Amino acid sequence: MQEQVVELRAINIRRAVVELVGDSPLIVHAWSAKAKKEMLDKQMKRAKGPKIAKDPERDYEEAFYRMGNGTPGFPTIAFKAAAVAAAGRFSDGMKMTEVRGSFHIEGELVEIIGAPSMREDMVRISMGTADIRYRPEFKVWRVKLPIRYNADAISLEQIVNILNMAGFGVGVGEWRPEKDGLYGMFHVSTDTDKHGGNA
Repeated sequence: MQEQVVELRAINIRRAVVELVGDSPLIVHAWSAKAKKEMLDKQMKRAKGPKIAKDPERDYEEAFYRMGNGTPGFPTIAFKAAAVAAAGRFSDGMKMTEVRGSFHIEGELVEIIGAPSMREDMVRISMGTADIRYRPEFKVWRVKLPIRYNADAISLEQIVNILNMAGFGVGVGEWRPEKDGLYGMFHVSTDTDKHGGNA
């Protein structure tokens, strides 16, 4: 069998950092150790233990995503998912599958630049039962996304515009526009933001 020589073309990978500025408060809600244990116990048919008294401070702290150095972070996959959803719904001619494979946001978490405060909300859980939730809220926030992209498949301009559409129509975090809310909205930072604008 004759060997065939194949030309392996290098992928045109480029990097950029895109800064996003919050247009509405970001509500963060990571799965707490308590919630994970309750879910696992239920799946393993374990008997329920005694109900633990609610501790607002503990619930608030456990709802954070933390970077390796302890600073508040947020899952990068949330911004990627928002961008892919926006490309499918709002862009002209761009397919979600194409966008999904043409760029990536590096790392699992990205630092949230801003000061958090405790938020208290009444929520409805299973069977209509009411509960009080304590979660971090960033009223003023921004993030800097480290992006890798295939420049032969998508341009930086396209990525920036998709992210801008995602910030308005999809959002991230709890009660975002995608879930009929108005929180977690954002836009791509502009010169106006850097010289006396938001955040």
